[in-house]
Amino acid sequence: MGEEKTLNTDKQLRRELTLIDLVSLALGGIIGSAWLFSALSAASIAGPSAVLSWVIGGILIIFIGLAYAELGTAVPRSGGIVRYPHYSHGSYAGYMLAVLYLISAVTTPSIEAEAVVEYLASISPLNFLTTSVNGVNVLTVYGILLAICLMVVFFLVNYFGIKALGKTNTGITIWKLVVPTVTFILLFFAFNSKNFTSYGFLPTGNSNGLIDVFYAIPASGIVYAYLGFRQPVEYAGEAKNPQRDIGRAIVISLAIAIIIYTLLQIAFIGALDWTSAGISTPGNWTALTSSSWASGPFYNELENSGKALGLALLVYWGYALLVDAVISPSGTGLVYIGTTTRTFYGIAADRYFPEFFLRLNKYKIPIFLSLIHISEPTRRLLPFPSWYLFVNFSSLATVFTYVMGGIGLQTLRRTAPDLRRPVKLAGSKVIAPIATVSAMLVAYWSGFTTIFYVLTSLFILVPIFWIYYAVKELNMNRALGVTLGLLQLLSNILLAYFAYVNILNSSYNLIGSFIMYFLGFLGMSIIPSLIGYLAVNETGRKYIKSGLWLIGLILATYVMSFIGNFGLLSSPIVPFPYDTILVVIIGLVFHYLAVYSGFRTEEIENIVREQAQQD
Repeated sequence: MGEEKTLNTDKQLRRELTLIDLVSLALGGIIGSAWLFSALSAASIAGPSAVLSWVIGGILIIFIGLAYAELGTAVPRSGGIVRYPHYSHGSYAGYMLAVLYLISAVTTPSIEAEAVVEYLASISPLNFLTTSVNGVNVLTVYGILLAICLMVVFFLVNYFGIKALGKTNTGITIWKLVVPTVTFILLFFAFNSKNFTSYGFLPTGNSNGLIDVFYAIPASGIVYAYLGFRQPVEYAGEAKNPQRDIGRAIVISLAIAIIIYTLLQIAFIGALDWTSAGISTPGNWTALTSSSWASGPFYNELENSGKALGLALLVYWGYALLVDAVISPSGTGLVYIGTTTRTFYGIAADRYFPEFFLRLNKYKIPIFLSLIHISEPTRRLLPFPSWYLFVNFSSLATVFTYVMGGIGLQTLRRTAPDLRRPVKLAGSKVIAPIATVSAMLVAYWSGFTTIFYVLTSLFILVPIFWIYYAVKELNMNRALGVTLGLLQLLSNILLAYFAYVNILNSSYNLIGSFIMYFLGFLGMSIIPSLIGYLAVNETGRKYIKSGLWLIGLILATYVMSFIGNFGLLSSPIVPFPYDTILVVIIGLVFHYLAVYSGFRTEEIENIVREQAQQD
């Protein structure tokens, strides 16, 4: 009954989007604030080798995208990424990955709004919109108010329907492709090869510089940029021909993005003028984020290069860039407001949230979700009032959910061989585990601190599973469900406070403090699972058992993030590159464990039955 209800709600959505619209939605998500800031951010971490970060990051995301290309065409559902784990493994893993993805989705409009305001603040009359705190530009009260106004505009465009969104975004995307392309072409007039050769290609001058190359992928916004590929999957239920167009849209958009972003990074480094940026020591890459160029990297570079070379065209194009600094992030924020409504929609369709979230307005848009998405990003602005502070958190929350791309692909190949697959990925037995490992590596490279914040946020929402879903859908006693959920929530808050004080903000006895914290985290995550397993019905036990691999993966990632080279220890217990190799092995182990934990769910059975009826 649940999936039949879901199918009916999906059929209410209007199928208006063409291949061009889907590619535009993907590129609209990809080319946003990241192109304006990530080149400087990546160079500050990895120096000239940031070029490698863009290529490596793009390749990793392509493997993930290929997995979702098959999933998106086999099961074209709005909010699809949050629904595939439920289809392959049931509600326990499905819920945790859905709300983790929700965390990432609701943060993106905030980041894009921040980007608009920060770039505008590079203009002298508007510099009151930001201020410097510990060398990082953050929004003032006025900047936050302007960002909120931008999100209201995003909401209004989404309100008037998917056709308006698709056509509006297509026009914006054309502009968003032209501006960065012209920018890197113009900056090549100011290209100085010395910036690539005189200060060392790798930051440390040796192979250990690869650590910075990998760290830059999640930390500088590179992954954040590429993750927009998922838009065709999110809007699959509203595509005219999802079976034909979704896979094509993903591959086309990622290929275009890798080329544009790599050339932008090369152009930025080549045209870098250390003196103009206010950096007294050439080759001091880490000083970039606190330099005078940080609020508007490409604008400042174009203006400086134009004046130095006597090329007025570069200066005038810098003004066009300021216009784009409003249009590009706004276009991405516009797309992600819609993405988050469909994420909420998918979660409600899987019955994790109440059914009133499925109600559509007269334009066939989930209106309650849009209203929520005005307030939630506003709240997110307060603890992270800066693009540079926010982007790693959002990237990790997203990419961790992408472990399900390869896992879901191979699981459904095993449990639902009769599922119609308009796009059947060749070499899936190789590509699927690579996709899982790719997501694992990017998550690990994010570092312990970011992983801590993301997982703490996740386990603030996990108690809802026991309080609402387990009681309503799995026959758990209401008093037990509420008690279990509240105890898990309280334990998570207390553990987070302990870790914040004794690990993140202390260098004393880090290993001992982490052991104490981890044992508490282990109990907080495992004990409710065991109690829940004993207290739910037979279907619930199957769901919980099928999702335990995810708890194990979270625990393993947490340990590795502390003892490896991307943790807090001055002398890592597992140094680079052995830590990365170990993460690959862990990723492969959990990939196959997850694949063989999956089962043929009732929802997949209903989808296969519906497809058979259509033949």
